Amino acid sequence: MQFIDKSKIRVVSGHGGNGMVAWRREKYVDKGGPAGGDGGRGGDVYLIADENMSTLMDFKHKSVFKAASGENGSIKNMHGACAKDLYIKVPVGTVVKDIKTGNIIADLTHHEQKVLVAKGGRGGRGNARFATAQKRAPQFCEPGEPGIERVLFLELKLIADVGLLGMPNAGKSTLISRISSAKPKIADYPFTTLIPNLGVVKKRSGDGYVVADIPGLIEGASEGVGLGHDFLRHVERCRFLVHLVDLTSEDPIKNYMVINDELRKHSDRLASLYQIVALNKIDALDVECRQKFIEKFKALTDDVFLISAVSGENLQDLLDFMATKVDEIPQISSEIVVEEDLGAYNNDDSEFEVVKVAKDTFIINGGKVSRIAAVTDERNTEQVIRFQNILKSMGVFDDLKLQGIKDGDTILVGHLEFVFYEDEMYG
Repeated sequence: MQFIDKSKIRVVSGHGGNGMVAWRREKYVDKGGPAGGDGGRGGDVYLIADENMSTLMDFKHKSVFKAASGENGSIKNMHGACAKDLYIKVPVGTVVKDIKTGNIIADLTHHEQKVLVAKGGRGGRGNARFATAQKRAPQFCEPGEPGIERVLFLELKLIADVGLLGMPNAGKSTLISRISSAKPKIADYPFTTLIPNLGVVKKRSGDGYVVADIPGLIEGASEGVGLGHDFLRHVERCRFLVHLVDLTSEDPIKNYMVINDELRKHSDRLASLYQIVALNKIDALDVECRQKFIEKFKALTDDVFLISAVSGENLQDLLDFMATKVDEIPQISSEIVVEEDLGAYNNDDSEFEVVKVAKDTFIINGGKVSRIAAVTDERNTEQVIRFQNILKSMGVFDDLKLQGIKDGDTILVGHLEFVFYEDEMYG
């Protein structure tokens, strides 16, 4: 399975349904009043964390997600149905960023934790909503609000209690296969592990904890050399690290120092994580060599274990100590700062554009302007006057004046066509 831990998606919430202009047409009811129903709400878009997902692979094949729109209102005060909300599953540990603003809007660290990323548009009101004692027969309705469209960046940071670190071929994959049910690929060449492997290790008490085998680091990893730099972010959430050192390598101490230097270069947080040092492959060394190495490493750090991931020698001692530390060291709280996400609710589409297409003709485009025009009947004087008042309140006529419109010029908005007269427009 390919491991994908970064992805970009586009989400679009549902458009609200339009309101309806309708009248009661019932036998024996004299002068039936307005009976146009409201439009239904458009579907919201949520991201929801799912512990059964381990990568962002699904988003490689599908990156656009659209919620359904609400239904339009109908006659007899019948409201349009609201659309179903859309839930997009992501792995636990996914960090969500709004590409437009650069703000981090969510850090999904728990199963079924969800976040609203795009609010559906509100349904428009039917003409029955506008009836008053003074205006008993309103002949206009509202269009539904538009949905919200935004582009999000998803980044996965694995949630694990313990991170296994070490040079390529230090024996991390062999170790995690011995202590858990994980089945990573194991071979005798560098960079065998190309993706992080997760395994659950059982304690003597019966419960367990998660260990992540991070692909091998090499010198320069924090600057992008090798493979490990792609996965350093995945150990930032760990309680502590188990640093595996290959005692059969040319210079084990140098390798140990190189890895720690890369951690420091990546972040102070990684450098400060507690470490257990596991000196691996002791089955290939005699007793004298083992003693020499443990003395050297004891001079550098406190908790050092001699183990063999292949033969299993001393593994239980290491596991018991790891279980103790899992109980002692609390889960590190996330340092990711989540910003208030106003973008999920911002469906203001009041911007408009005035384009002069001929000497005496102007076209007006814009979300709200176009939506209201779409539900305006040019044969209905009351609807046309209301639409003109909306244009005036939005500042459209002021913009037309700046562009040099004169009495008698034509204004086109969607299917509507007006002749501009300043006294009438501003009267």
